[in-house]
Amino acid sequence: MARFKVACVGYTNSWPLTRHLDPELFDVTGSVPSEAARKLSSGEADVGLIPVASLFSDGDYNVVPGIALGCDGAVGSVLLVGETPIEEWDSVALDGASRTSVVLAQILLRGPLAARLGGRELRLFPVDPGSPAFHAQGKTGAVVIGDAARNLPDRLTTRIDLGEEWKAWTGLPFVFAVWAGRKDLPADAIAGLRASAAKGLPERASAPAKDVTYLTEQMRYELDDRALMGLRRFAALGKQAGFWQSEDVCLYGPPRTRVRVDLDTLLSKGADGERLTYEEGVRLATEGRIEDLGNAAHLRRMALHPGKEVTYIISRNINYTNVCVTACKFCAFYRPKNHKEAYTLTKDQIAGKLDELVKVGGIETLLQGGLNLALGIEYYEDLFHWMKAGWPGVALHALSPEEVFHIMNVSKLTMDQTLDRLIAAGMDSIPGGGAEVLVDSVRKRIAPLKCSSDEWLEVMRQVHKRGLRSSATMMFGMGETSAHRVEHLVRLRDLQDEYNGFTAFICWTFVPDNTYVTPANNTAADYLRVNAVARLMLDNFDNMQASWVTQGPGVAQASLYMGCNDFGSVMLEENVVSAAGSTWSLTIDEVEHNIRTAGFVPVRRNMRYDHLEVRGVASQPSARV
Repeated sequence: MARFKVACVGYTNSWPLTRHLDPELFDVTGSVPSEAARKLSSGEADVGLIPVASLFSDGDYNVVPGIALGCDGAVGSVLLVGETPIEEWDSVALDGASRTSVVLAQILLRGPLAARLGGRELRLFPVDPGSPAFHAQGKTGAVVIGDAARNLPDRLTTRIDLGEEWKAWTGLPFVFAVWAGRKDLPADAIAGLRASAAKGLPERASAPAKDVTYLTEQMRYELDDRALMGLRRFAALGKQAGFWQSEDVCLYGPPRTRVRVDLDTLLSKGADGERLTYEEGVRLATEGRIEDLGNAAHLRRMALHPGKEVTYIISRNINYTNVCVTACKFCAFYRPKNHKEAYTLTKDQIAGKLDELVKVGGIETLLQGGLNLALGIEYYEDLFHWMKAGWPGVALHALSPEEVFHIMNVSKLTMDQTLDRLIAAGMDSIPGGGAEVLVDSVRKRIAPLKCSSDEWLEVMRQVHKRGLRSSATMMFGMGETSAHRVEHLVRLRDLQDEYNGFTAFICWTFVPDNTYVTPANNTAADYLRVNAVARLMLDNFDNMQASWVTQGPGVAQASLYMGCNDFGSVMLEENVVSAAGSTWSLTIDEVEHNIRTAGFVPVRRNMRYDHLEVRGVASQPSARV
């Protein structure tokens, strides 16, 4: 039997993957990561455990699925070190042993670590593999990796863990190395690599005592959905910074003899509330028939909400300023064709709107106003205190993550300071606005000056951490793929796992009429399909809201049989999507009528989805539904 040539590293962290490589199947040579990558690139090896930077710069490789060398926080073996604090450095020595760690260090120095440098550019210079710790002297820091990073001399008192910095910045795991090889690597080689890992990983607990914590807690060996998202995020940042041109990650497919899971099995899995993977979600989104998706989603909805009740809330949108439709450089995506003069509502005008809301039984106002350079946090504190004092029964569902991030920058505050002050002033919850598809390659193409996907998610993470709830949204139909939409859902699901802070998921189609953006895949059928897929993917979300504002009441009624259990808000004044061309509006009676004629019982709720008042019996579903 032919043996496959394997190039791999000899660090402590790699032995769980390599110690059980079958010698009858593999001819193994050890080296530092950069040398393993060179051997694979030159054809001296068929497959290698290589730094992920080599995936995007050295060749057209496939990746063995399921296995990686990575971390989900502090890793302990990839560090920036120095004798002095980083604030005093003027240069950094870069370890030639691993290009991935060197690129990661440079991205972090330009990103979250830049503030500690006071805007200074450090001189970066490469050194021989294994020698950077020697160069870390005086005002020179160094990138040190592997076992050398775990055995540093005492003089190196500054130790910045790059895995920890990445997790704090992005919220995602980091992948340092993967098994990669030529496209036609036979299935038995791939199976052999996976079999070695399956044997070696359970043996980590029996490693020498000094290595057990490192191998079992600091290192992460799964190449799962979250790790792939972290890898793709690193690829995009590296491409943006000019380190490489490609950002594709291609996994080896299953052996041809393997029976592919049929769609009915995946639909049943989602209907039963079992977690679907990213790949399974993409299959459902691209291959599933809309009627099958709807049936499965409705089964899941009825398992979560077995009664006939469909909730709604009486709310009012108050745009305290329309600056977002005039300051086009900040909100290019929503730029209308007919500009208007910017204005900020007076308190008398806001008072009139709140009085009308309370008069009809409303309990919540949705406060949105765009990115106004003239309004610092003091404006919002004064507004919130005033509204809470005058209308204590009205909840302030206020400020999208985009607006929070903007206020933070305008006011020169940290995110913690910004959120703590807004909450102290009376902010009760936060809407999910600004969540155009949470994939930066899509997001930045459409609205290049919006906050990044990671920044949007971090605002939500910190809000949930403080005990506030929020809604999760997705606006689609801007040319993104089904895979992008599913990635968006997985990112929301991962964050929900942390604090369970999202009350509901709401999606709607892009309304293009008064904008300069050409829509794609934003029909009513697309809307119902996305709703159904979302209900099956978001196993940790209790509620899903129909969007009659963009689709109209008929499609919203249909969505109650495609996974949704909420009819949204009676918006006494809606001026966000309406600015883009949507003209739908419904009164309280009309909302309740639509719920009843769809065959359900309308129930008023609050933002936390507590049921407040049952509003009457259901009618038989009309023939139009």
